[in-house]
Amino acid sequence: MKFKLATKLTAILLSISLLSACALPGLGGSTDGTIKIGTMSTTESQIVGNIVRQMIEHDTDLKVEMVNNLGSSVVQHQAMVNGDIDISATRYTGTDLVGPLGEEPIKDPEKALEAVKKGFADRFDQYWFDSYGFANTYAFMVRQDTAKKYNLKTVSDMRAVENQLVAGVDNSWMERAGDGYKAFSKEYDITFKKIFPMQIGLIYTALKNDQMDVALGYSTDGRIPTYNLVVLKDDKHFFPPYDASPMATDKILKEHPELKTTINKLVGTISTEEMQKLNYQADGELKEPSIVAEEFLKKHNYFEDK
Repeated sequence: MKFKLATKLTAILLSISLLSACALPGLGGSTDGTIKIGTMSTTESQIVGNIVRQMIEHDTDLKVEMVNNLGSSVVQHQAMVNGDIDISATRYTGTDLVGPLGEEPIKDPEKALEAVKKGFADRFDQYWFDSYGFANTYAFMVRQDTAKKYNLKTVSDMRAVENQLVAGVDNSWMERAGDGYKAFSKEYDITFKKIFPMQIGLIYTALKNDQMDVALGYSTDGRIPTYNLVVLKDDKHFFPPYDASPMATDKILKEHPELKTTINKLVGTISTEEMQKLNYQADGELKEPSIVAEEFLKKHNYFEDK
């Protein structure tokens, strides 16, 4: 009797487990009119992902589910290939060109965009949209007083005073192939007096507090306007372009062609300066990314006139 009861309980529990597994969020692509949008763990990706979500919900009757905190563009790419998400909110030309496509870096932004569009269409049946309008690339920056003291406007301007400049850079940049420190030093013929690799979040604070002279950060970081920093022009075009775009599977666009119309409304609507402000609202003012996205879209009337 105990054996029969145990057997029945096992069967019931197994059935419940199977049903639960089928209902796990984040697995499988679009079902029953639900669009799955993947975002990385960065503030920027969370904000832009919510902008895309709210645009779709505003323009269509489709349901949208967010699949957040995908670790990198590579993880986003694999999730799309596996059919776990239908749309990647933020993909960057320079990252995906050398990552999933395995190509050499392309310095010209338009050629880089053409290359990723063709590459992902031909090899993965995915559609790479035109850019939102901003690029999140590496950028050297200094305080206003440093820029004035040494008359710094471009990266090349640092060459004349390299032995007086202490720099802080992202840990990973020191060993990056192609556009890391070794290649930079050779291209610009610049060797800093001292260079400190550290976590990116600490770099801006150290620069602001006059603990270093130069920082290598990201061009859309909200602390740039907040700390009144000067971004030096990459006059030799050393860093590849990292223009940001959404991407969708051909399958989901075929099933719901209205998505292409809606997402295309966002093309060219977010400048680098605007993205800096949006990032700061989340990181500096501690607003939820979904609220930042909603306020941005309401300000522009959900781009209904486009």
